[in-house]
Amino acid sequence: MNNTIICVLLVLAMALVTYLIRLAPFVFFRKKIKSRFIKSLLYYIPYAVLSSMTFPAIFYSTGSLITASVGTAVALIASLCKRSLVVVAILAIVAVIATYGIVLIV
Repeated sequence: MNNTIICVLLVLAMALVTYLIRLAPFVFFRKKIKSRFIKSLLYYIPYAVLSSMTFPAIFYSTGSLITASVGTAVALIASLCKRSLVVVAILAIVAVIATYGIVLIV
């Protein structure tokens, strides 16, 4: 087959899958959800998905588990000390760069 036809078919297949995923809640949940358990479960799903996608990427972002762990620890400590998002990010970056320099020396 021609590469153009394959690309068009792949894009159409991806569009169909995306549409079906977005349509599924409307099909399965026609009535208002009254269960407190289901409501609370659906409330926390976006946070769980975001965490499960972000957390592994943190440890593979620097190429070194040591520098990534130090940057994560500094970011967690700074965020627990109620620092702003910009300050947390800058402190984590500085910690990763400093740790990377120390790892290179050793």
